[in-house]
Amino acid sequence: MAIWVLLIGIGIISMIVQTRFKNKFKKYSEMPLTSGLSGAEIAQKMLHDSNIYDVKIISVVGQLTDHYNPADRTVNLSPEVYHGRSVAAAAVSAHECGHAIQHATAYSWLQFRSSMVPIVNVASKIVSFTLMIGVMLAIFSNNLLLLQIGVAALAVTTVFSFITLPVEFDASKRALAWLNTANITHNVEEHDGAKDALKWAAMTYVIAALSALVTLLYYASMLMGRRD
Repeated sequence: MAIWVLLIGIGIISMIVQTRFKNKFKKYSEMPLTSGLSGAEIAQKMLHDSNIYDVKIISVVGQLTDHYNPADRTVNLSPEVYHGRSVAAAAVSAHECGHAIQHATAYSWLQFRSSMVPIVNVASKIVSFTLMIGVMLAIFSNNLLLLQIGVAALAVTTVFSFITLPVEFDASKRALAWLNTANITHNVEEHDGAKDALKWAAMTYVIAALSALVTLLYYASMLMGRRD
């Protein structure tokens, strides 16, 4: 019963955080950047200031689709960020470049996270059906093997969610420090806006990790209960 309460609570909090983040992004997307630089220009300047010249900056379709791809060394920015000249565009582009700098400097948490990607990809593909069918088999035939595989796969994706947190926090820290020292955010209002936008972006990762943990506890308790 307690697990169900946690699941519902996390679900509600997740919706609140996602809504809050989207509202914050919209707010700071409408706040012009005094420097007048676009997200793409900011990304290029941050990379060059960090002596990184082999990372491409490209525009990708969609909203909030911004990410750094270590496989092909590209900073991928959504059109709103790539072309945007706002506080939000500056914060997001600098954050993604923070990941590129992590990669270039062999940041330990990013390396650990990257090493987990192959197994996480496999776990992500099998977790849903192994849990669903595993629960049915456990109930009707007391066969726990598939449920055990599902819980193990869910554990892998949960660990990955938590390992993602220090990677994201560090990228934001690098972004805010550079935006300030490079004088991209010219005043306190712009700096605080960038900080607020990145804070709420980070909160979405925190909630995702907690949600994964509560879900893992739910299925693990179910598995332990069937064993008794």
